[in-house]
Amino acid sequence: MPEQLSMSPVAVALDLGSTSIKAGLLDGRGQLRNLITRPVPPVQVHADRYESDALAYAESATTVLAQCLAGIPNSLPLGICTQRSSFLVWDSTSGKPVTPLISWQDGRGAASCDALQEAESEITMLTGLRLTPYYLAPKLRLLLQQDPALTENLLARTWLLGTLDTYLIWRLTDGRHYHMDVSMAARTLLLDIHTQQWSSRLCELFGIPLSILPQITASTSLDIPLNNGPVLRAMLADQSAALFAAVGSRSDVALVNLGTGGFVIRNHENGQSGAEGYLHTLVIRGKAAPPQFADEGTLNSIASALAPYPVARCLPGQLGQQADIFCLAEPSGLGAPYFRKDLGLTFSAPVDDLTEEQLAALLLEAVIFRVARIVEAFQCDAPLSMVYLSGGLAELKCIQQGLAECLKIPLVMLQQHEASLQGAAMLAAACSNTAIAAQQDAISPAQNPHLAGKFLRWKCWLDGIVA
Repeated sequence: MPEQLSMSPVAVALDLGSTSIKAGLLDGRGQLRNLITRPVPPVQVHADRYESDALAYAESATTVLAQCLAGIPNSLPLGICTQRSSFLVWDSTSGKPVTPLISWQDGRGAASCDALQEAESEITMLTGLRLTPYYLAPKLRLLLQQDPALTENLLARTWLLGTLDTYLIWRLTDGRHYHMDVSMAARTLLLDIHTQQWSSRLCELFGIPLSILPQITASTSLDIPLNNGPVLRAMLADQSAALFAAVGSRSDVALVNLGTGGFVIRNHENGQSGAEGYLHTLVIRGKAAPPQFADEGTLNSIASALAPYPVARCLPGQLGQQADIFCLAEPSGLGAPYFRKDLGLTFSAPVDDLTEEQLAALLLEAVIFRVARIVEAFQCDAPLSMVYLSGGLAELKCIQQGLAECLKIPLVMLQQHEASLQGAAMLAAACSNTAIAAQQDAISPAQNPHLAGKFLRWKCWLDGIVA
């Protein structure tokens, strides 16, 4: 391929994130360039409420996309990936938001979860998810109960409900397209992942009229011209895009992403979850292709646990030195497969006499051990040949080498730092995932005899406190 042609853009992608909005061009070599980033509008936090200005967010997203496309032919295929579970209600005539953008972090749906505990097993069976306030349905249930006018206007389609991508696409098509892709719908607690359609039973449980929900669409092979130039070809959840960019449809490779929180995810070849207690995620569905599913383990709020401590100065040899003190490093509660709100930042013994460096090592161990335990569970279900590592916290050498020591299977660090953006662009351009897979560095184990032994003792401790 001539160099000039390989440098030409083949797609554009837009990432509607929780902390920033990003856009980038994908060139013919599979590389992202012309990256434009803007912070999201400030999130206002009041008790358990996390809200921001939805209109300001949509306008910023449109600006970021326009800046990325400046001087570029404006008919490029577009891929959009979006933070999962954040939503809003807007006026169908003016397009102005009726509610703020309600973040996935918003906890006001806890009362709904408490009220529906007896139905949790049924909800999990239909959705693949656990009943938690993170998702749209518990929060929307409460809003509809508190404001009858909201239900009335949504039923009349005077007001519309949707996630960020639904709202943005509605705006960029002058209201002609009111869609939610199946991977985003799968994170609402209202989608039956077996049929990939809205569930009348789930809507009944949550008291949400099915008729107020957007039309479900495929994730890829779309053909939606936007009024700012590009043609929307792909829309999906950010984590789905990152998984596609890293491993495509391979089921023998797990992806570990460690950032604000963490997740360990692997495609499930037959679409059936085999790892008990883990989230069963609908990753993506094309127009003519069967849906792709994955199992997912989660680590909650690990960045906030590590932030006060000098983790960047920690050396791999310092791990495992506090042989008889074990730790959990998830301040907002232990994530999948445990889902224990009562187990947040936890130490097995007093730590008042430890230095900041020693505490940093304990917290890093907690992250390493949780990831390794999830990978072990996935291995028991079906063998893994490799683990890919990505995310900001994954840049720490302690985490890299500590994981390599505990996993005992090949571990590589992906060098693409915008995996969600990359995946959305590749899907828009109908590319394979070979470009990002080649950008990796093998990680050597820590050669720390203390660490593997402590991992075994940590597992026994954890089993005891979650039993």
